[in-house]
Parts: sequence; structure tokens; C-alpha cells
Amino acid sequence: MKNFSQYKMMMFFARGMKRFFLFAVFASAAAALLGFLTPLIVGFTVDAVIGGEGTTLPGPLMPAYEHFAIEGNLARNLLLCAIFAALSAILGGFFNFGSRVSMAKGAEAFIKKLRDSLFSHTQSLPFEWHTKNLTGDTIQRCTSDVETVRRFVFQQLIEVLRTVILVAVAYSIMFTMNVTLSLLILIFVPLILGYSIYFYRSIASKFLACDEAEGELMVRVQENLTGVRVVRAFGRERFEKERFDEKNTNFMNKWLKLGGTLGWYWGVGDIVAYSQLLVVIVLGSYFAANGHITFGGLLVFISYTLTLMWPVRALGRLLTEMSKTGVSLKRIKEILDATAEEEDLDAMHPPMDRDIVFDNVTFTYDEHPVLKNVSFTIKRGSTFAILGPTGSGKSTITYLLNRLYDLPEGCGEIKIGDVNIQNISRGYLRSNVGLVLQQTFLFSRTIFENIDIASRERDMMRVREKAQIAAVDENIMSFAQGYDTIVGERGVTLSGGQKQRVAIARTLMMDAPIMVFDDSMSALDMETDAKIRESLREDTSGATVILISHRISTLMTADTIMVLDDGKIAEIGTHSELVRRNGTYRRIYDLQSGYVEN
Repeated sequence: MKNFSQYKMMMFFARGMKRFFLFAVFASAAAALLGFLTPLIVGFTVDAVIGGEGTTLPGPLMPAYEHFAIEGNLARNLLLCAIFAALSAILGGFFNFGSRVSMAKGAEAFIKKLRDSLFSHTQSLPFEWHTKNLTGDTIQRCTSDVETVRRFVFQQLIEVLRTVILVAVAYSIMFTMNVTLSLLILIFVPLILGYSIYFYRSIASKFLACDEAEGELMVRVQENLTGVRVVRAFGRERFEKERFDEKNTNFMNKWLKLGGTLGWYWGVGDIVAYSQLLVVIVLGSYFAANGHITFGGLLVFISYTLTLMWPVRALGRLLTEMSKTGVSLKRIKEILDATAEEEDLDAMHPPMDRDIVFDNVTFTYDEHPVLKNVSFTIKRGSTFAILGPTGSGKSTITYLLNRLYDLPEGCGEIKIGDVNIQNISRGYLRSNVGLVLQQTFLFSRTIFENIDIASRERDMMRVREKAQIAAVDENIMSFAQGYDTIVGERGVTLSGGQKQRVAIARTLMMDAPIMVFDDSMSALDMETDAKIRESLREDTSGATVILISHRISTLMTADTIMVLDDGKIAEIGTHSELVRRNGTYRRIYDLQSGYVEN
């Protein structure tokens, strides 16, 4: 998408649906022609049937009229003209129906393809992109902006084409009737178009400001609903209302400014449109009185002017929608232009039950160094523990190992066996590195589905087996619906410890050769913590286990313990070795032991 203009992007998503749009244009043109036929029939009725003047009907209607009409029988001839007008209206209705249905099929297929591409692309965007872009704004682009595009493609696009057809057909007919009056009326069209184009250019920035304000408002709502328990716990309802009111007021003010601009446009548009009608009535009456045009022809001119008045005036609204659509397409394109994670066709799938080596690894977040020349080795099949204060780089190590972040060139290497993980397929790597994140997330599905999501085997016995290892099976079975219990949004129906244990069971379902537990037992009591660690030793025997925790009792049985401090390795060794050194580990151990004893 990066090399696509907005127009080319729309053409890309319209592939396979062009036949619907082409038929819609054809049907709309046919409906427009039939719509202009009725005033001609009325004009013929006034001039020829009633007035006896020698005017004719267009196309095959005149031979049909001559065949069925009876000279001197006014009632029969008027009825015949009424039948022609009715048939014209009915046929026009059918073509309008066909145009709308065809346009709906093409537009909905177009938007479905766009939605699918957006969702698929966001799934392939790197973790770093998601951390830098607000969820509420992304949702707004994928919903509100997509709806703006859908509305334009389904409604406004065909109206633009219909307006062009109406103007072209109407003026081609009027010029055959009276060139002078047609030219006088035609002067108003470029005036309206020029004003609309000026308006279109000036209002685009206002719509962008409104869209951005809406995105900020949605972010505020999303954050509040997501953190509703924190808001309640700290009694922050009034503060959150004030924050929302601030964004809502800003959103309102942006739309008020936009509404003022729209008001000016429609006000001036009314003056221009009714001036055009006034010219037709005054000059047309003068021409009719002087024999330059028939009274039936005057009725046709007035009818066509009234017919064109709204579409031409609405052209400004359509151009406004084009402006909004352009803004929305730009915002959508920014997501589609974001570089997705790409798999190298030569990516490797090596054995994963090998030593893990971090060699002089340095990593920064937005120029803030987190890891500084860190080197260590995790032996295959061992349990490796990491301890350190907040911000010391513990979680970053797991993100790099799982390639949620890619290590930049010149910042060291991470190897599994002898293979640099940069050369390993991301999908293969992540399917072999089981990761229990520090911030537990559960989907709004059943507990069974949340646990089984990693394997999709639909095996209840295996799900219960892993839940028992995670010490959560008993809790689940105590619920009225057991494993069919629906987990509330973000797991709100479960306690913090239960969510962590469900997440552990979910990761265990992978049976991965590398298992990472990133502070995933912080919400558990020490007894449950010990019970789970004992079960994990049996279940993950042979797997390489990485434990991250602030609790020494969780780490002390590990084969190797690494202490991080300010992005560097402060100490590394076994529990007994580190206790004897009287360093950072011993100090934390004494503090936690004293706390437990008290």
C-alpha cells in the first residue's frame, strides 16, 4: 500500500466488484433518462394535446402515441399521455432499484475486503507498533473511518455520477429547446461547482480535526472502561468525568466550527439555487410571452431546474463527504502502510531444545537504554531464574527471545544452539517458546476456550490436566458451569491469582521446549506458588524453563539465578553461591526472609 495513492488503494479493494459498480452506473443513467422523460411528456401534453401545437415526443413514444391516439378525443389522448408518464416512472423505479441493489453488493463486498485487510494487517504488525499506537485511535480508524468510506462508496459515489449524468442530459435537452435560456441557466453551474470546490478544499482540515478529536474521545472511553475497577477502587469517578468532559467539549467545539462552515455553505447555496430558479421563471415567462418558447417548454425548463436544484446543491455535500472520505482513507492507509512482520523465505526451523545464548546484547526503548552488553547462557533443560528491580530489563529479555522486538544490527546476538534467532521463522519460534506474560490477558470466552486456545485440540482431559498442574482445576470446578464459565471482559470474573493460573495452564498446553514465566505467580500465595513450581518441575522436565520474579522463594530452586541491575548483570550463580557473596541477592533474600519470619 505504501506506493499506492488513495485512488489506487480504492481500485485495489474494488477488484472483482467492478461489474456491480458498472451496472449501477448504467442503471442510474437509465433512471435519470427516464426521469427526464416525464417532464417532456407533460410539455407535449400542454403544447400538442391541449394547445394543438406541433411538438413531438422523443424516441419511439411519438409513433406509439400516433398509433393509439384519436384526433379530437381529448380524454383518450390525455389518458394515453398519463400512461406514458406512468410507464416512464415505473421503469425509472426499476432501474433505480437495480442501481441501488448492485451498488449495495459492490460496496459491501468492497468494505468487507477492506475490513478483512485491516484486521489481518493489524495482526501482522510488530508488537512495537501496537505499543506506540493508542488502541482507541486504532479502533476508531478501523470502525468509524471505514464506515465513512462505506457510506461514500454506497451512497455518495453513485450520487456524484448521477448528478453528472443529470446535468449532462438535462442541458442537452434544454439546448435543443432554447439555447439562450439554457446558456443563462448554465452560468449558475460553474458558479456552484467553483464554490463547492473552494468549500471542499477549505473544510478538509476541519474534518481531520474532528476525526482526531473523536479518536481522542474514544481513547478516553476505552481507557475508562478498561480500567473501571481502578476507577472505582480509588473513587476517581468525578476526575474521570471531568477528563471525559474535557475531550467531549473539545470534540463538540470542533463540530460546532465545522457546523458553522456548513451553515455558510448551505446559506449561500440557497441564494444561488433560488436565483437560478428565479431566472428560469422570469426569463422563461418573457420568452414564452414573445413566442420564443412554448408554454409546455417553459414547464419543462422549470421542471428540469427543480430536478437539478437539489442534486447540484447536494454536490457540495457530496464533495464534503469526499473530503471526509479522503481524510478517512488517509488514516486507514496509515495503518496499511505500517510495515508488517515479514517472514524470510529462507527462515530456519532448527531444533529448539538447545542452549540459549545472549552475547553482548544491548537494547534501548526510544533512546532509553534497557540492556547494556548483557551476556549469559541458559543450558538446555535447565531452570534459569532472573531477579532484579523494576525497569532492570527482565521482561525485555523475554520479548527479545520471543522476537516481539527484533534486536537491531550491531547490538549483539541471541542464539538457540548455533542459530541466530533472527534467522528463525517467527511463527516457528513463538510456537516453541511458551510465554506467560507479566500482564495476564484472558479473552471473553469460556475458561475451557481460554486454556485450549494454544492447542485447539478440544481435549477436556488434557485441559484439566494442565489446569491441575497450574492449581486452578479445583477453583474452576467450584463454579456453577465449570469449564464452560464465561470469563468476563479481560478476565474480570476471576481473581488475579486465578487469571494467572489459567494463563499458566494455557501456556502449558503448548508443551513447548522453552517455557518463560514472566512474574506470572506474583498474585499467588506462597503455598500455591510452591505447589505450582513442584508440578511444573514434573510437567516440564526436559524443557528449558525461564523464571522471572521478585520473590526469591520462587527462584531459589533454579539451576542458575541471574540478578540484573540497571540493565547489567550484577550477579549470576546458584542460590547458595549468591547467598554467600553478600551482594544484591543476599540483601533481597535477607529482607524477604525477615518479612516472612515477622
